[in-house]
Amino acid sequence: MLREIVCMCRLPLLIAAAFAAAPLFGADPVTIDLLPPGPGNPRNTEGSFVKLKDGRLMFVYSRFSTNGPADSGAATLAARYSKDDGITWTAQDQTVVENEGGMNVMSASLLRLRSGEIALFYCRKDSMVECRPWMRTSRDEGKTWSRARLTIPEPGYYVLNNDRVVQLRSGRLLMPVALHRNETPEPSKFNSRGVAMCYFSDDMGRTWRRSRTVLENPAPDPNGLQEPGVVVLKDGRLLMYMRTGLGSQYYSYSKDDGDTWSPVEASTLLSPLSPASIKRIPKTGDLLVVWNDHSNVSERVRNRLRTPLTVAISRDEGKTWEKAKNIADDPEGWYCYTAIHFAGDRVILGYNAGGSGLPRLSRLVMTYFGLDWLYR
Repeated sequence: MLREIVCMCRLPLLIAAAFAAAPLFGADPVTIDLLPPGPGNPRNTEGSFVKLKDGRLMFVYSRFSTNGPADSGAATLAARYSKDDGITWTAQDQTVVENEGGMNVMSASLLRLRSGEIALFYCRKDSMVECRPWMRTSRDEGKTWSRARLTIPEPGYYVLNNDRVVQLRSGRLLMPVALHRNETPEPSKFNSRGVAMCYFSDDMGRTWRRSRTVLENPAPDPNGLQEPGVVVLKDGRLLMYMRTGLGSQYYSYSKDDGDTWSPVEASTLLSPLSPASIKRIPKTGDLLVVWNDHSNVSERVRNRLRTPLTVAISRDEGKTWEKAKNIADDPEGWYCYTAIHFAGDRVILGYNAGGSGLPRLSRLVMTYFGLDWLYR
């Protein structure tokens, strides 16, 4: 496994050289320090990929500025582009959405719609009790974007993680979100206990409806159910996975395109209070998961630190996972908020890699590996 991180500040030639040292397909992981923090830019995190019709990759991410790396800090959405499936990237940020929130805009999800348009979803945060997802679309491959449309009419603090929105076989757009209700005497205080649900649209984002089921964690966990994601299973059901403070990701299933959901249950994905990401591998049809695997960590790390960052596959639709491999394992690392992109026989992951002398949420890196390494 290649553990070296190649810094973007050492010029694109070094990036190309890193890939020239091993075959592009089947290579062990290579990690590029794409977006380190810098003066006036304390944090780059929570991105998403989309393949453009001219062959380029577009990556949109949360670019924080001026007042620190906290989730409440000022941020815009910015883009970088690659002409070679992610081997090299443009050096300058292109602003996609200005900071139109009271605090920030952050946490991008890009989605190629069946209509051919690109949809961009993101959170507009106005306070610690008001945060809702908004949607824009582009008909010209991200050159320009429509006016923002609010997806959730009810006020509240709704968390839509990056790289999360899916379009179902029916054409339905589905957003898995966690609602953090303000139930404290202090009107401006964030409530960490989340409840999970979906919002969906059957008219390409013009109107949205909340799922009939709102999932609560029956266990006495102050964090509840947080940062959900959804993946479509081969039998047509949906699998929702959620982070908890109970030592594992929790699962729920839907048989009706996300309107009703089964009671939550603990999965075999042992983890801290940190999000997982699951997508289907186009080449094989299996599921890929990226998460902080805590099945074999020290007591110092267990349920406390977001390390290591691990990948695994499932051949039985998420019931069991195999071929687990760490792609980042610094004991002081803080790895999370992964975006996944498949480029032929390669996988590209974009994720936060903080800690080890940096703020925990600060630096965005990309890791590349071949499918044959994943299945080895």
